[in-house]
Amino acid sequence: MKVLVLGGDGFCGWPTALHLSARGMDVALLDNFSRRRIDRQIGSASLTPITSMEERLATWQTLRGRALDFTELDLAQDYESLCTLLTHLAPDAIVHFAEQRSAPYSMRSPATKRYTVQNNLAATHNLLCALVEIGLDAHVVHLGTMGVYGYGGTDAPLPEGYLPVRVSNAAGRWVDREILHPADPGSVYHMTKAQDQLLFAFYNKNDGLRITDLHQGIVWGTQTAETKLDERLINRFDYDGDYGTVLNRFLMQAAVGHPLTVHGTGGQTRAFIHIQDTVRCIELALTSPPRSGERVRIMNQITETHRVRDLAALVAQQTGAAVRFLPNPRREAPENELRADGRRLQELGLTPTTLSAGLMQEVHEIARRHAARCDLRKIPSTVRWRQDEGEAPAVAVA
Repeated sequence: MKVLVLGGDGFCGWPTALHLSARGMDVALLDNFSRRRIDRQIGSASLTPITSMEERLATWQTLRGRALDFTELDLAQDYESLCTLLTHLAPDAIVHFAEQRSAPYSMRSPATKRYTVQNNLAATHNLLCALVEIGLDAHVVHLGTMGVYGYGGTDAPLPEGYLPVRVSNAAGRWVDREILHPADPGSVYHMTKAQDQLLFAFYNKNDGLRITDLHQGIVWGTQTAETKLDERLINRFDYDGDYGTVLNRFLMQAAVGHPLTVHGTGGQTRAFIHIQDTVRCIELALTSPPRSGERVRIMNQITETHRVRDLAALVAQQTGAAVRFLPNPRREAPENELRADGRRLQELGLTPTTLSAGLMQEVHEIARRHAARCDLRKIPSTVRWRQDEGEAPAVAVA
């Protein structure tokens, strides 16, 4: 199978490309290095030292004897070059990671809000439009987010994308239907992912594109089997207030002696998945494509749920770190329940990697090894979801 990975330099894209290549797939990568530029913009960097793309590619070919093609291209801006590339490569499948992925960053300023919308929506639409224009029947696998459902606090389980409803027709008879689950985005970033769903639904209905949308939980962990092979292949480890995910941030904070930052009550329940399971889920989706004419396939890419304060207590118990509760800048319920259906990927063969002391210790050790690279000033963030006049600055959710 020939696969094109969009956003192949990123936290999920890079290990996915290596995983698919190791499984014998012919993999090409595309990226515009926007994530590296954002690091410079916000004055931050991965805790782990990331080598250049040239060195990454050369290291993988030396170790495994497999070449990874790479193209630097802005998916949201350079439509004609995208069409040319897709025509030349003619991939069987396309994995779409090429979106600005941080909720806090998307709420940082008017400029970052506008960038997130312009980049994410244009990238997705350009891809779909190009596939139709050149007539390429490639299976699109998109990394979405559980955040499209929102965190409204209901105890009703979240289905995998589609909600069964009953409506009354003109004759007064009840008719059963299935609709996309109502979206309830909590940030500009999540809003773009909700819009992605509508773009997918339209191009699937109108043009017959084959699409799988994976609503992923919060990713924790850093390394996969492939990125562990050589230090030059190491994956990103984001710890800053904009891009660092909550459990990774807790483990890094413990490693450098910083109190664990819990925002609000810590009663936010979130879905989680380890990075190794992320790449496995992409593989499973690629090898089980939708049939021609099948509606957009939506699967919840999660393995477990936890309350934020429970994660903090677990890390504190294992490491002796202190826990600090800070104001929550997000506009969300202080407590919520979260139950979600995630059976489809498990039925395809996913064996979930759940939270374990060993894996958490592995992340903790990576953080300790690279602690000298940590800028303590970047641990908190001053991003606020709404700039109310007279409101005291708050620290963003990890």
